[in-house]
Amino acid sequence: MSTWLIYALLSALTASLVAIFGKIGLQHLDANSATAVRSVVMALFLVGVVVVQGKMSLVSDILADKKALAFILLSGVAGALSWLFYFMAIKSGNVSQVAPIDKLSVVFAVVMAVLLFGEKVARVAGAGVVLITAGALMVALG
Repeated sequence: MSTWLIYALLSALTASLVAIFGKIGLQHLDANSATAVRSVVMALFLVGVVVVQGKMSLVSDILADKKALAFILLSGVAGALSWLFYFMAIKSGNVSQVAPIDKLSVVFAVVMAVLLFGEKVARVAGAGVVLITAGALMVALG
């Protein structure tokens, strides 16, 4: 099995736990405040990973590349907004409905990659994008 596939499956599994643990934790809490606490935990954990890997010196490379830094910052803001909206959605909705709609991010990413980067999508991949859209809507609204 390819390394990327193992990581992708682990990503999907741990992402599913975010929804489950988040729904349990949000029972009587404000979604935005809970997201802020979660983000601090994530930041500390990830800094710890970089320290353990001995890669703290590489942070200066990121800070020195202004264009890359700007887009990484924008990515961070987009990720924060995504999680704010996600936690607000799972607080008031069912995880079984929210999670599939959230996965439409795959569809949005493919469409934006085609429009912004000129990436080519084979017919079978395009059919997959259509099926993801239909499947997400069927699970969420069915």
